[in-house]
Amino acid sequence: MKTMDDGAAAMLRPRTGHSSSTGLDALPLHAQALVTGLLPARDAQEHSVLLRLLEIGFVPGETVRVVARGGLGGDPIAVRVGQVTFALRHKEASMVQVAPTVQEAP
Repeated sequence: MKTMDDGAAAMLRPRTGHSSSTGLDALPLHAQALVTGLLPARDAQEHSVLLRLLEIGFVPGETVRVVARGGLGGDPIAVRVGQVTFALRHKEASMVQVAPTVQEAP
């Protein structure tokens, strides 16, 4: 029997071929990137967080941008996905793997 978790599991693994992938938490302020995947969960709590990240739009191929960082330590991180902005904790953002995109000059 196939569950929602079975379908989501394929999206949790980072795509291969993105040698420049890094955690969303390391993306510079205002830099644009593409989601390449999510890191595998180490326990049930992380699995729950990863499923929530997928539900709100952090899926492979989606464009993301860090729009703001919190005070000291940079927590939380405001991230724009599509037309919506979310606040993520540093640990949550580190689970999202991204590859920076080259922005063309206007």
